[in-house]
Amino acid sequence: MYGSWFLIVLILISSLPVIAVYIWFRTTKYQITLVQFLFALLAGAAAFFPALILQDILTFSSLTHGRGALFYNFFIRIALTEELSRFLMLFILFFIGFRIKPNTDESQPLTSNVIKRGTAIGLVAGLGFAILESARYAASDMSVIFVLLRILTAALHGACSSRVGSAVVMFRKNPVQALMRFFTAVAIHGVYDLMVRIPGLSSIMAILIAFSAITTTILSIRSGWESVGISVDNPDENQ
Repeated sequence: MYGSWFLIVLILISSLPVIAVYIWFRTTKYQITLVQFLFALLAGAAAFFPALILQDILTFSSLTHGRGALFYNFFIRIALTEELSRFLMLFILFFIGFRIKPNTDESQPLTSNVIKRGTAIGLVAGLGFAILESARYAASDMSVIFVLLRILTAALHGACSSRVGSAVVMFRKNPVQALMRFFTAVAIHGVYDLMVRIPGLSSIMAILIAFSAITTTILSIRSGWESVGISVDNPDENQ
């Protein structure tokens, strides 16, 4: 019974960043509707399952010791699979669900507003992913420290996923820069996971990494609140 209540409380606490971001978008009149917000949240949550499958596939008992094993587990098996899964789900969301088409004229550059919209949607998706991940790990640790760590990790997921979201909308026009953003997200994610597992000063570094990453994301989104509509009901408006 205690475990069930802890799980419910953890999910509610993990949802606080989602609520905060939604209130932020509404108060600043950022044009993302509730439906779009929920679809982004759902895409992030859906990304949890292919990531889980990929992680199981990439589990090799022979890679359990040494520095190479640390790099493999944190950067390849965890960070790469999770960011790749989010990339795939956001790709589906953007190009099939929201029907975002950055520019129909191939000669025109990608607009900064479209990139910022991808960043914002990616942020929400990362927070959706974090909620399911928190529920998965709740059974193994029921402590206050764990709850605080999950809030910090949720911020990290949101920050990394925001970079993945911008990479998705940039991929057609600027594939090189899109790949750079994607692998930056993987690198930040991998370093954070590595720092969290090492006690002492490294844990402080993990906090700084998460704080710096989410702050950069917030500033990036805030730098352009111009309204570029993404209409689910009438996607032709956005072309």
